[in-house]
Amino acid sequence: MEIIRCENLSKIYRSGSAAVHAVDGVSLSFGQGSFTAVTGKSGSGKSTLLHLLSGLDRPTEGQVIYQENDLFRYNENQLSVLRRRRFGFVFQAYNLVRELTAQENILLPVMLDHRKPDEEYLKRLTDMLGIDDRLTHLPGALSGGQQQRVCIARALANKPAILFADEPTGNLDGRTGREVLTLMRTVSNELGITMILVTHDTGVAEQADRIIRLEDGRVAEDSGVMA
Repeated sequence: MEIIRCENLSKIYRSGSAAVHAVDGVSLSFGQGSFTAVTGKSGSGKSTLLHLLSGLDRPTEGQVIYQENDLFRYNENQLSVLRRRRFGFVFQAYNLVRELTAQENILLPVMLDHRKPDEEYLKRLTDMLGIDDRLTHLPGALSGGQQQRVCIARALANKPAILFADEPTGNLDGRTGREVLTLMRTVSNELGITMILVTHDTGVAEQADRIIRLEDGRVAEDSGVMA
């Protein structure tokens, strides 16, 4: 079952008379609960595509349809609420609040949404990620892998439908990166969350159910139809 798709999606950046097509007429569909990796060389448009799909950036042309609604028909406040409640984000930079404990960082999106935390769900989440004994620690007392696990828990705290990840293992050594990615996949599978991940690492991409390779802002290869 489809959860999100884009139609003729383009993003053009202009510098004087020059136009750079970061994303150029991309149409893709993603199935609920699927795990897709978007890969390509630096400058291929993969991060731009992720930002467009998740509503972090607006396209020059085209649509992003989430559950039959065009993201870009929402005003900024509506789009912000949608991202907070239905989308989770994990980036290469951990972006943790240094003055807050791991637990407080995880709870941040729930509290910003003025919701009561689901304690049972969050306990299950931190158990699955192996960080339940690190929740009282500040980010500075955590390893890179532990910080990224906290970021994953924070991204999933609001029970999102889609998890968007941009180079989530980029700051980690190979072994830790593989462990974090395995955990992301396990948690997403168990919770039925769709995962769309951007990476330049072919080893990371190969763990996905589907691989989409971009070249000059266009889809050069797609390992399968909507998974």
